[in-house]
Parts: sequence; C-alpha cells; structure tokens
Amino acid sequence: MVYFGSTDSVAILPTVLLTMSTPDDKQDLDGLQRLDPQVISSIFDRFFPVVFRYVQYRVDDAAQAEDIASDVFVRMLEAIHSGKGPERNLKAWLLGTASHAVNDHHRKRYRRPTGEMTESIPDIQVSPGESVEQRERKYRIHQALIKLTPEQQHVIALRFGQELSLEETAFVMKKNVNAVKQLQLRALAALNRQMDENL
Repeated sequence: MVYFGSTDSVAILPTVLLTMSTPDDKQDLDGLQRLDPQVISSIFDRFFPVVFRYVQYRVDDAAQAEDIASDVFVRMLEAIHSGKGPERNLKAWLLGTASHAVNDHHRKRYRRPTGEMTESIPDIQVSPGESVEQRERKYRIHQALIKLTPEQQHVIALRFGQELSLEETAFVMKKNVNAVKQLQLRALAALNRQMDENL
C-alpha cells in the first residue's frame, strides 16, 4: 500500500489567506498587462521551475515536461493578448493552465498511441543514490497514477508533488477545502487499489 500522509495535520489558515494574492502578484500582473519584457522574464524565471515540477509529476518524461511547461507560458501570453489572462493569483493560474496542458497532452497521446519505445520508459539500471527497488516502486506509482482521472491526478500532483496546503489546493482547483479532502481521499484510495493490482 502507498500512503502519502494525513490531512489531519494540516493547519487551517485564516480565511483572508485564501485569496492567495501578494503584493508581488499585483506588480507582476500589472507588468504582464503592459507586456513588460523584464516582468515577463522575471515571471518565467520564478515560476518555470514550479510549473515544470508539477508537469513532470504527471508526465514523468523530462523533455515532454519541459515542452509542456514552456507551452504554459506561451498560453499565458496568448491569454493576456485576448484579455483572459490571470487577474489575481499568478501561481494558481499557471498551475491551472498546466493542468489543462497536461490533460491535452494525454488526450493527444490517447488518440494517437505509438508502438515505439520512447525515452520515457524508465531505465532499470542501478544509478548512484537510487536502488533498483526505489526505481521500480517509482515506476509502479507512476503507472498507477496515470490510471486515475485527470482531477485525481491534479489533486495528488498539487498536494504531494507541489506540497501545497489544502487551502492552496482548493484555491487552485476552485473548490472548497472539504471537496478537496474528499477528492484527495478518493484519489489515494484509487491509487492504492491500482498499486495493489500492479503487485
């Protein structure tokens, strides 16, 4: 069985923090609206690693994750041009867009499956600092994870890949905290079932 932790230990933040907007967000959003190159560069430098980690958690192929993460920033600029860009919380908007981009990626792959072996198939050789058992376990978890619904993958990636709190996850997913708890419990139960089946 795979257990990712308890939700009981998460402290409840004051309601005012649920807006998740910071003074930096305000400056970034203003600069973004003006398409200020320095602000855009700063946003990319600050948030690309966050978006990349989120995408890689769900895709498990570094090259594809980098392409998808880059596409998220292209989508941000396109959204700004069309007047539909982020209005309050930049990180939440970027992670939400990353979720859509990953879902689009999986849909395309599902529609056009390939018979070739890709670089995303893990190398089972022992590498420094990581045993064969650890690599096998990671592979089994990823195989189980991709069988979950996109929403279940999203909540697990945010809670355990990005280590967001329940409140932050609820904000990104546009749900209330109780709905996120229930979704997380169902996702973990489904993940455990998949892991048991893959033994």
